[in-house]
Amino acid sequence: MDIFIFASEQWVLISVFLLLLYVFAFTERTKGGKPIAVTEVVAMMNADQAALVDVRSANEFQAGHIHGAINIPHTKLASRISELEKNRSKIIVVTDQMGQHAGGVGRSLTKEGYDVRRMSGGMTEWQGQQMPTVQGIKD
Repeated sequence: MDIFIFASEQWVLISVFLLLLYVFAFTERTKGGKPIAVTEVVAMMNADQAALVDVRSANEFQAGHIHGAINIPHTKLASRISELEKNRSKIIVVTDQMGQHAGGVGRSLTKEGYDVRRMSGGMTEWQGQQMPTVQGIKD
């Protein structure tokens, strides 16, 4: 019960703490690239303004991916980041299955000077919206 007394007496302190916690979480999230909707990804790719990097494993990629996506598994990004150099002038959109690895990859690419976005919901959202996928290595 002491915690309730503390909270009632120090509500300003607790409010400031919660606000700072929210700001920290928000800034950490955006360091990995701003979230971008599936429809925006399609429009940017059709206008040749973006390159899509799929960071799922090669097996997951072969099972179904977005046409034109570049597969660089998140575990191999450090050794294969040079493959993205030709797309430096474009926005790099990172996707994975559900968003679990896109933030970390986005932070790494941002540190390397790329303009990064994360596809909201990953491939789960893409497939949920019944968008087309292709199978195999080459499109």
